Amino acid sequence: MNPPSAAVAAAVTFVWLGMVLAISFLEAPLKFRAPGVTVPIGLGIGRIIFRALNRVEIVLASVLIAAVAVGGPPPSVSVLTGATVLLLGLQLLLIRPKLNRRSGRVLAGETLPRSRAHHFYVAAESVKGLTLLALGIVVLTV
Repeated sequence: MNPPSAAVAAAVTFVWLGMVLAISFLEAPLKFRAPGVTVPIGLGIGRIIFRALNRVEIVLASVLIAAVAVGGPPPSVSVLTGATVLLLGLQLLLIRPKLNRRSGRVLAGETLPRSRAHHFYVAAESVKGLTLLALGIVVLTV
């Protein structure tokens, strides 16, 4: 992979990983522990934060795809990039809409049991974090 493309890909990958770790695995669970934060308030905040995160992720994914496409990547970089983008697509197109509908119902006052979709989102986010870490390491070593 050519050095400029590898540098951009590595930077984007680690910025993206940092955002996922900070928001999904630090901010999201901790906001519900803050005094006075009810489930509806936490969900409302979460919807805004994850909408913003996902928009930034789409930009980062686009820059990453471009850097990898012009960089002459080895197969490992292409596969990890594809897997990461696929996971993001799965989250945005299949899991988030279901979570948004559910959180909308909770914000409208309904009491609902815990959602399995949330577990799928966390699982996809965990795997995405691992693919980003692996991609960043691989890009730094090519």
